[in-house]
Amino acid sequence: MSISDLSAALGLSELETVQAVDHMERLFDDQKRGIAVRRYGDHLRLETRPEFAPYVERLLQPVQRQSLSQTAMETLAVIAYRQPTTKGEVEQVSGVKCDYSVQSLLQKGLIKEVGRKEALGRPILYATTDKFLEHFGISDIRELPPLPDPQPVEKVEEPLTP
Repeated sequence: MSISDLSAALGLSELETVQAVDHMERLFDDQKRGIAVRRYGDHLRLETRPEFAPYVERLLQPVQRQSLSQTAMETLAVIAYRQPTTKGEVEQVSGVKCDYSVQSLLQKGLIKEVGRKEALGRPILYATTDKFLEHFGISDIRELPPLPDPQPVEKVEEPLTP
């Protein structure tokens, strides 16, 4: 940031600001703090001290996305497109039990409980989270690709046995 912007924000003269920055700079250097104040012309910047840079880089490296099992992905897809929805509704669409997948998705923060359905047993309703959006690189659920048109099921006639 510029010295003039910092001065205005602090309500100090530019001379007072420069003196304070000089003091911080010496203090941080003397104490070998993890950050340093550096001046570049009329601009100031807080920077990581070079000897601490590898630690900061390691901390800021992109987190590797955990892969999801095929069943968890299918469960997540049903929840994403039908939200809010219940485990029973997910199982009806997928045809398999989804208890483990739902627990896994909850633990990963990709789905959350959003209420209870007004139905027998008041089952829990699930929906996706902001972490889901971040994981898949979208800003809104409406950015999900459209579902393909359902294909007509061909009736296969089996030969009659006597």
